[in-house]
Amino acid sequence: MSLVDYATARQRDATPRTQRSWQIQPGLWLAWAVMLLALLAAFAPGLLTHYSPTQGVPGAQRLAPQAAYWLGTDQLGRDLFTRIVYGASQSLSAAFAAVAMGLIGGTTLGVLAGAVGGHTENTLMRLVDVLLSIPSLLLSLSVLNLLGFGTVHAALAVGIASIASFARLARGEVVRVRRSEYVEAAYGSGGSFWQVLWRHILPNSLTAVIAFAALQFGQAILALSTLSFLGYGTPPPTPEWGLLIAEGRNYLATAWWLTTFPGIVVVAVVLAANRISQQIGGGGA
Repeated sequence: MSLVDYATARQRDATPRTQRSWQIQPGLWLAWAVMLLALLAAFAPGLLTHYSPTQGVPGAQRLAPQAAYWLGTDQLGRDLFTRIVYGASQSLSAAFAAVAMGLIGGTTLGVLAGAVGGHTENTLMRLVDVLLSIPSLLLSLSVLNLLGFGTVHAALAVGIASIASFARLARGEVVRVRRSEYVEAAYGSGGSFWQVLWRHILPNSLTAVIAFAALQFGQAILALSTLSFLGYGTPPPTPEWGLLIAEGRNYLATAWWLTTFPGIVVVAVVLAANRISQQIGGGGA
């Protein structure tokens, strides 16, 4: 979902939340279940599997899914389910870091531009326009070529690529709130710029930004998996979801599970993050 589509969805005349609060939302519950399971895999992988993610079992190369190995084994006899579970730590931690960087950096720029206005706003938003004109994957690859490969650098690259989207959304929300009557009344009652910004503008501007951060979390996972698939992310043998897909692509004809199951996990977590972001943003069922 693009930033324009997201802003349009925010402006839709949805059913009031009080009228739909009784409705059963199985999609939302499923999204939270998927996300909580992914977080459990990231923070406590030992609760889900007892195999080693890096050491293979002799004679167990490329076994199809079975009772002993739920999702099969890879070309080195390593349990694929275990590698997916341990790969959650790399993928989710990098995605959190990327979103945090984009949220902090972009929101700071957007709030500054929207609150100050004038030449400051014009200068900052022209910089944002330049960043938005560059495809995010190309910008991430450019940053990686400057910083070098690896999980940390990949997270920084994805975070830098998302700053412009956060900045434009934050600036639009701040401008909308800044022109409201209660903000003008706060200034009229003697409030200083920083008092009005902290007490009135920020609390009423950041709801959409936080919801967008949840949406960007899924996009960050997808971007990081793409970079790892291309060989710019986590180096082997450390498991990471994009790397698992890349390692299994040479065995599609004989071991389809090596790419299918990691791909399903990536899609499921991304869709779950998108669904949760809609709920946070008040998008309805």
